[in-house]
Amino acid sequence: MAQSIAQAAHLDQPVTAVARRDFVALREDFTVQQALDTIRKRDIGEGIVYFYVVDAQEHLVGVLPTRRLLMAELEQRIADIMVPQIITIPDGATVMEALEFFVMHRLLAFPVVDDEQHLVGTVDVGMFTEEVFDITERERTDEVFELIGFSLSQVREAAPTRVFRFRFPWLLATIGSGTICAVLASAFEATLAQSLVLMFFLTLILGLGESVSTQSMTVTIQALRATQPRWTWYFKALRRELSTALLLGTASGGIVALIIAVWRQEPLAALAVGGSILLSICAACLIGLSVPTLLHALRLDPKIAAGPVTLAVADIFTLLFYFGLATLLL
Repeated sequence: MAQSIAQAAHLDQPVTAVARRDFVALREDFTVQQALDTIRKRDIGEGIVYFYVVDAQEHLVGVLPTRRLLMAELEQRIADIMVPQIITIPDGATVMEALEFFVMHRLLAFPVVDDEQHLVGTVDVGMFTEEVFDITERERTDEVFELIGFSLSQVREAAPTRVFRFRFPWLLATIGSGTICAVLASAFEATLAQSLVLMFFLTLILGLGESVSTQSMTVTIQALRATQPRWTWYFKALRRELSTALLLGTASGGIVALIIAVWRQEPLAALAVGGSILLSICAACLIGLSVPTLLHALRLDPKIAAGPVTLAVADIFTLLFYFGLATLLL
């Protein structure tokens, strides 16, 4: 392979920077025998799935699949067996635009042509596979790091002290919310003493709140990339999130309440846990929507700051609903 796209630095660079040059242009007036003789004399590398046909002025006029060439009679003319309908990539296209051709047309290769339809290179699907997977993996890795409060580019190959300055401030959000949650738990010692079931399901309810808030936050961040949020957008998104939260909360709370009722035979505890799950999931959806939107309105990067703040606020409200409702019912 003459040049792998894996060596490309950016998806917005010209596709000609990664196009293969080891193509063979066959004349349309060639016979199959002449075409095969021409191919044998050229170093065409590996992975050729199409040959391209040009006229006397070197204009691209057709495409010839390898199988069709091999199965044809030696006396047949290339013009008679080629496919005249051909999809080309202009030489001014970017690598990203070339990738879109593979997605839209599902072909194994495309010719790259200039404004006069002269063939300047080819790109095939094998050249893109590795880079696409690398890009996807990098994006997923960056999203994971952004969720916990910093960008991977900030800490890659940085000194330990610099990494500390980026990472520690966001850990403080977790420490702060954890401390507040501990204080809340201590304030409800009497409630916890009345029913051990509350202790059994404390981790579960915190996990549900964090999961739902993270889901809502991720959806919101994706939406913020494509829109300028206004009040009308926010209230429309809020109605959608709360409708989803009611369904999620009712289903999750009902299942957990049923488990407690069957397992421990404590109907009030079952009602307290199930009801608090419903309330905490509704709050988590609201928080997951509101925190990134607020950060975006303040011109802060929601991808970096939203994760720690959303999880911290979600934990606090989850415990408030959990212990508050349990105190009222038990």
